[in-house]
Amino acid sequence: MFKRPVSVLVVIHTRDLQVLLLERNSHPGYWQSVTGSQEADETLPETAAREVAEETGILAPLTVLMDWHLVNTFEIFPEWRHRYAPGITHNEEHVFSLQVSAGQAIHLSPEEHVNYVWLPWRDAADRCFSWSNRDAILMLPERSR
Repeated sequence: MFKRPVSVLVVIHTRDLQVLLLERNSHPGYWQSVTGSQEADETLPETAAREVAEETGILAPLTVLMDWHLVNTFEIFPEWRHRYAPGITHNEEHVFSLQVSAGQAIHLSPEEHVNYVWLPWRDAADRCFSWSNRDAILMLPERSR
């Protein structure tokens, strides 16, 4: 079954704008926020909550996820296009954020990530490999008010 070209990006942060980044298992050195594709029967907030739980172990009620109503469209890296139906080259990414308490326990999914780090928001933005993730983190001070 092919992945849908619709995904979520969830920027997880603390009140003082420490941002959680995850290092990809398949690409050491690639740091990102929580991301994942929407499944056919899910709303976007449900996708965001599921991906947060799968990738970090955080169980976030839908009511605490903030939908930014921001959509990024980007070209899917050629190395990952085999996951999508033939001819699909672009993905639509919906941005969310989740504020958690400092010291929040993180339980990584070893199939997806090998490490995590909490960084001040500017440092986190600098470390992201994805332009859309970087830009979302740079918007965080304004969006988290």
